[in-house]
Amino acid sequence: MRDTFRNWAGNQSATPTETAAPASAEEVARAVREAAEAGRRVRMAGSGHSFTGIALTDGLLLRPDALTGIRASGDGWVTAAAGTPLHVLNEELDRMGLALGNMGDISAQTLAGAIQTGTHGTGRDIGGLADQVIGLEMVLADGEIVTVSAGGTRKIRDGIGERDLFDAARVGLGALGVVTAVTFRVEPSFLLHSVRRPMSLTGILDTLGALTSDNEHLDFFWLPHTDTCLTKCNNRSPGPAAPPSAFRHWLDNRFLENTLFGALCGIGGRFPGVIPRINALSAAALSASARTDTSYKVFATVRDVRFLEMEYAIPREHLGEALSRTRDLIERSDWRITFPIEVRVAPSSDAWLSTAYGRRTAYIACHVYRPTPNPAYFEAVEEIMTEFGGRPHWGKIHTRDAAYLATVYPRFAAFQTLRDRLDPERVFANDHLDTVLG
Repeated sequence: MRDTFRNWAGNQSATPTETAAPASAEEVARAVREAAEAGRRVRMAGSGHSFTGIALTDGLLLRPDALTGIRASGDGWVTAAAGTPLHVLNEELDRMGLALGNMGDISAQTLAGAIQTGTHGTGRDIGGLADQVIGLEMVLADGEIVTVSAGGTRKIRDGIGERDLFDAARVGLGALGVVTAVTFRVEPSFLLHSVRRPMSLTGILDTLGALTSDNEHLDFFWLPHTDTCLTKCNNRSPGPAAPPSAFRHWLDNRFLENTLFGALCGIGGRFPGVIPRINALSAAALSASARTDTSYKVFATVRDVRFLEMEYAIPREHLGEALSRTRDLIERSDWRITFPIEVRVAPSSDAWLSTAYGRRTAYIACHVYRPTPNPAYFEAVEEIMTEFGGRPHWGKIHTRDAAYLATVYPRFAAFQTLRDRLDPERVFANDHLDTVLG
């Protein structure tokens, strides 16, 4: 009986012809060659935290379970196998006295899965994971193992320079090759002072410029049907560390943000009419708090309640207008939205398919409780975001295709050309990539 792959949210699944768990780049290369000779397509899955069909295949599905661990380290860099979960890398780096400069708020993804889909955090000066990558090892469609780096000047193939492949493959959607190892720029471990406090959405819209410029890492959550947001401002601190107690950590991160929130989502799912009241009570219960802790413990949060998510990246100068229009949309609709809308920022990126490529970026993320999907809500917000040249997160729900994406990514055609040269037979293709890449 063939194994079925399902993603974390449970909205994507596939039963490949074959599943394998290679433990080295050489084993990946052999598997790719054999699959190509048999006429099978190949995808490498991560931990399943994408909401799209990006990892699905009807051919050979490679699993990352055996492709883990730190391979090497040096002055300001660490190389790790691509299947290593982010939370494992964080713990290993911490033991080495090192840290990533920025990261997202979920650490369950594999390294390759996170960078290939453009996973980002929030940062005034430091970009997402792909912007901290300085080298990649990858297996191409013909089974060749190549390494590329930020400063590379070699010719990989005729007409393909190392730097071009590096910039394209950092957020490559698995379309250019199977990433088997990632080299990150790292720095000495550091503390973050995290301040959480409620603010009105109106007040945030009036002070967006100061909030984004005054904080290294700004993240805020707006509760629909209210004017209340929870802001999270994280900035580097000389210490001393002041982490929450074990009880406070359990209360905030496990009970309130997961157990209780999950129960409220369940009630709202059965009785949608009470959702505005639930959100109002949640808003009233928010209070200010502060902590100083190891960076990765502040960046990452626990997300146990299953949800569906759409996120768009827009030019930062349009954030206020986009949020105002989204608020107006919800207020005039009959939707009842339990999950907060999350807002983050990022500096410009030079990875070709990074959602922050070439522009200072703001991210607006909409979520819905998994048992109660609301496609109309996502589609209406998507319409607003695309009016601002929005770029959908590669691992989250959207309806955009290659024709649209070519208009918002300046290097999209160059990426397609590179793909044509490296994988003309589309060994690494699937239905989802056919839609978003053409």
